[in-house]
Amino acid sequence: MNNYKILLVEDDAEISKMLKNYLTTENYDVVCAIDGQEACNIFDDIPVHLVLLDLMIPKISGMDVMQHIRKNSVVPIIIISAKDTESDKTLGLGLGADDYITKPFSVAEVLARIKATLRRTIQYDNTAIVTSAILTTGDLIMNLSDYTLTKKGKTVDLTAKEFEILKLLLQNPKKVYTKEQIYSLVWNDAYLGDENAVNVHISRLRNKIEDDSRNPRYVLTVWGIGYKLGENL
Repeated sequence: MNNYKILLVEDDAEISKMLKNYLTTENYDVVCAIDGQEACNIFDDIPVHLVLLDLMIPKISGMDVMQHIRKNSVVPIIIISAKDTESDKTLGLGLGADDYITKPFSVAEVLARIKATLRRTIQYDNTAIVTSAILTTGDLIMNLSDYTLTKKGKTVDLTAKEFEILKLLLQNPKKVYTKEQIYSLVWNDAYLGDENAVNVHISRLRNKIEDDSRNPRYVLTVWGIGYKLGENL
């Protein structure tokens, strides 16, 4: 067993059964919820390593479930939804999702996305060997041994991708990264020209770490190129 527990939130019984059976054969421990209220109750009661979340579910919407989770947790969330418009994807990512899969999908794709997301979230991998390291800039202190970020001594809750983006910039303070480079390195996937994912996560990261997100000091835009870490902080 790999000891990873996944919360699957899906009201379609056939899809839920198919995914649970497939993921169970891959040695994941899958707990299912058929509506938003049940999902919130399970999440509050049982520690999970990743959430697979449908948006169109009864009682409480998927978006509201995600907001409930994000109030107290940065556990990875992968949305699985038939809602495939750009605005839906942007809203989902903006509220804290780490990835977005549109229906119909292949179970192999879901498994690949889960593995990629969990690889990036090494604080949940009990077998990973993490080298203790502290990265600092201005009022920010990033601890790579326990994946925490503090600003002026107060904890800043980041999602896995937000953390990885900031870590990338902190580890290479003089380098300017294009959106393509950020996507390839953080998402560990081929860049297909979709700037929205990077833009949304940069915006969300700024809202959490900047004193004024409209005049950022930490994550600077290099117009026409990409992003870099601010200097003289």
